[in-house]
Amino acid sequence: MLRVTPTSFRKTAYFVAALAALVIALTAAPRPFRVYLSLEPQDNVPLPADFGEKTEYVFARLMYPPHPQARFTRRRMFGGPDMDSRTGGTSWSQDYPRADRHFASALRRLTRVHVRSVEQPVNPDDGDDIYEWPFLTAGEMGDWLLTDAQCAKLRDYLLRGGFLFLDDFWGTEEWNRFMESMGRVFPDRPIVEIEDENPIFHSLYDITERFQIPGAWGIRRGTTFRNDGEVPHWRGIMDDKGRVMVVMTFNHDVGDSWEYADERWYPERYSSLGIRLGVNFVLYSMTH
Repeated sequence: MLRVTPTSFRKTAYFVAALAALVIALTAAPRPFRVYLSLEPQDNVPLPADFGEKTEYVFARLMYPPHPQARFTRRRMFGGPDMDSRTGGTSWSQDYPRADRHFASALRRLTRVHVRSVEQPVNPDDGDDIYEWPFLTAGEMGDWLLTDAQCAKLRDYLLRGGFLFLDDFWGTEEWNRFMESMGRVFPDRPIVEIEDENPIFHSLYDITERFQIPGAWGIRRGTTFRNDGEVPHWRGIMDDKGRVMVVMTFNHDVGDSWEYADERWYPERYSSLGIRLGVNFVLYSMTH
């Protein structure tokens, strides 16, 4: 008969606990850095030399499946077959990764935050990986259509303290498509206009003058908006303590103000405001 002594029992228990801790550590580790195809060919830029540097902060972009009526699906815009959003080349990758790397560079230069030079694409279906990234951004919000599972996970992420910056959607039609998903993420919380006095506009820069930020397409056409998106908005969703969990630059293209910040023809006043807003959003998310 096998005898289990207190000593052997303790050793077995320690081994099982250590094995369990190792499994948890391995499964909880953040996903490695990877690069996907951009929707826009000019944004498939080379990797910076220091892309592998270990840093204290990483700027992350939310991946999402496109809406069937998305403005920038491959089939509707380019006449080709629809692509799998998990491999890039769809609406979530608009401005990516060029805009992200320009912004990361600005965040390095304008703050003391040790920022990685490259972004992190985050797929909400990748287990618990989304919880590794306290700040997420996404663009072309009139093009997303989250699954019920993704809505539930995003809600949990935000209520746990995560932060989401949503940009580049214009007019009534795109707002309504956007709300098909956001209305399921937070059916019980209002979307409000963020007041001028809110700390999110004063976490580093006192942004007292805000104006509509056009996309590159607007600069070329001589306008600042598309569809019926003439009026700029800065909207948000708050938690129970008044913290901004979701900030929305509706009727703006902040992503283009980052993407084209190094182009002489894109007006500096728009890039300057877009970068200052982004810096404030990041610092707010780190301190609230």
